[in-house]
Amino acid sequence: MPPTRLLAVPLGAALALSTPWSAGAADTEPVVVPNATFSSPLVPAGKTWEPSVEGWTGGSVVISTRAAHPKGYQAAGFGRAGYSGPISTRLRGVKSGATVTLTWDDNPDACVSQSDGARTYTLTVQGEQNAPGQFTTNTPNAKANWFTGRTYSFTAAEDAPEITFTPTYNSKFGCYTQITNLTAAQTPPPPKPPSNAGKTDPCAGDQANSPACTTNAGNKEKMDECPATSRDCLDSVAGKGEQENAGIAQQTQALADFTNTPRDQDPNAALGSLCQVANLHNENLEPGDTVLAPGTWWYC
Repeated sequence: MPPTRLLAVPLGAALALSTPWSAGAADTEPVVVPNATFSSPLVPAGKTWEPSVEGWTGGSVVISTRAAHPKGYQAAGFGRAGYSGPISTRLRGVKSGATVTLTWDDNPDACVSQSDGARTYTLTVQGEQNAPGQFTTNTPNAKANWFTGRTYSFTAAEDAPEITFTPTYNSKFGCYTQITNLTAAQTPPPPKPPSNAGKTDPCAGDQANSPACTTNAGNKEKMDECPATSRDCLDSVAGKGEQENAGIAQQTQALADFTNTPRDQDPNAALGSLCQVANLHNENLEPGDTVLAPGTWWYC
């Protein structure tokens, strides 16, 4: 069973939540949460809601005066199916295998009173190891009653994991639970090994019993038995490079033969004809027509 972190909140304010948590240091690398304080779109004066949330699917944006968040933020409202519905987004900077910690604030909304019952919801993320987070807002009291600093930790089962907030209350469906001030941090997964890892040895796997590999293995054992100062012993196993030396000598001789090939005409004698062609292109140029005089361009 994986180690877990227990997230406890004041009695009556929320349910205790135990979420899977990887052993090791806390997540510290920041992750961008789209429209984290729900500032877009800006709800105009005279309206309470905007029916869509930039960067999210589902939900509505609540004007800051209705949300009454301690920091003055707008909020996202989400309700049961048919009433704004669940709200979700993706954390684009997260790779599969990263551990992520998400924090946010929630509010039962001012239109809910204590007699309407608790406002509950879940936070879900793909992955069998990620148990749904189950949360209860502060007690509804017909006014804003924000809980600040909710926390949920998970291990990403995919790149850009999707997070989804889903209401689970059973009363006064037209009053939406609100969230805002989301932040996230991650511990990225370890880098993947190179794709050619384990393949640098030509005698690994099925090639281990090939004639070349068995011969090499035998030679290695013989060389290990040779005294480090015995050149004759090493030469008896590895050879003296006769084939390699013969190849070098052959190429050296081929280069010499090419260099010493008799010519019908001295190559320098051909410059006269070439210069005649070149001079046709620059003979009308005056000294001030070019930065460099034509006579310095080449041999001519």
